Amino acid sequence: MSSRTQQWPEDFAIPQFSYDTELQLERGNTEYRVSQKMLTLSARMLSDILKRVAEEIYRYKVYPEDAHFCAAAEALIKKHPCLKEPGSFNGCYGWKQRLKYKMANYRTQLKLQGYPELCVNSLKSKATTDAFPAKKVKKPKRSEANFYPSFPTGETLDSMEKVRLELLTEIGIRDNERVIADKMANTFAYRRHEVVNQEPSIQELKDRWPALFTQKEINTEFQRLMAVPLEWKFMAQLDMHSSQLIKVIRAKGGATRQKIANIMDTLDQ
Repeated sequence: MSSRTQQWPEDFAIPQFSYDTELQLERGNTEYRVSQKMLTLSARMLSDILKRVAEEIYRYKVYPEDAHFCAAAEALIKKHPCLKEPGSFNGCYGWKQRLKYKMANYRTQLKLQGYPELCVNSLKSKATTDAFPAKKVKKPKRSEANFYPSFPTGETLDSMEKVRLELLTEIGIRDNERVIADKMANTFAYRRHEVVNQEPSIQELKDRWPALFTQKEINTEFQRLMAVPLEWKFMAQLDMHSSQLIKVIRAKGGATRQKIANIMDTLDQ
């Protein structure tokens, strides 16, 4: 799939199902509002619903947490109340469990097709010393949206390394920000594979990717990786917590209080 462009949404949107499934659900929802009767699903309808919802989940998360499955199941019941299951919490516990199994099967299918973010944990991709299924499992952390993306179409390790070497030359040319930005965007997947597989030190990254350590590229790389704008997010959080921070700062004494006196005077104005 192409790079993810957003984090898990606040309100998970249930996708459109096939025409016949949508027709049956519409009738079922109408009958439910009148008589509270649940819709009896055929195997085909159940498969269609689980497949479409799993695909929608995968747009945001490769390895969803329990809360994500809960959100997806609750959204499904909210949109189609005829799918409620009597006796389960919120009427959606069974759907949550089904979605978990479906996502596991969906990942297996994508892994067989060679999707990098799933194949990275295959035994073939591990070193001999790590050839154990549960050892050094690589998964997104801290809301990483594009943890291990695919290479751009037609690109290989050799072609990506060629672009990286070109970047080392481009960074020394004045007024060359646009060219550097394009090449950095093109090599994002190559860079992520390097970081995940080789776990280089900061100095090694600086030597190989000096363009990455400019303010503009740090912000852009964060946006690519997290699907969240770094500066905007930081400033928004700073605004949210600024009043509490000021209270903490005002409570300081001694040398610290003297150092920040001018800053506090400016804030007071």
